[in-house]
Amino acid sequence: MADKKFVISSKRYRGDSAVLSVRLPSELIKQLDDIAEKTGRTRNEIVQKCLEFSVENLEIK
Repeated sequence: MADKKFVISSKRYRGDSAVLSVRLPSELIKQLDDIAEKTGRTRNEIVQKCLEFSVENLEIK
């Protein structure tokens, strides 16, 4: 799994959505904000893409 890359592509409409509230460590939020600033995406978009990537590449043992 080390060869997988997380690529942020162009924005596209995803349809219906719902709100999910989570608590994150402050340092992780700072890292997400840094990524958002570098990519021109919102923090929400970065979190959503990270979660999608994780779910799609999840291995349950």
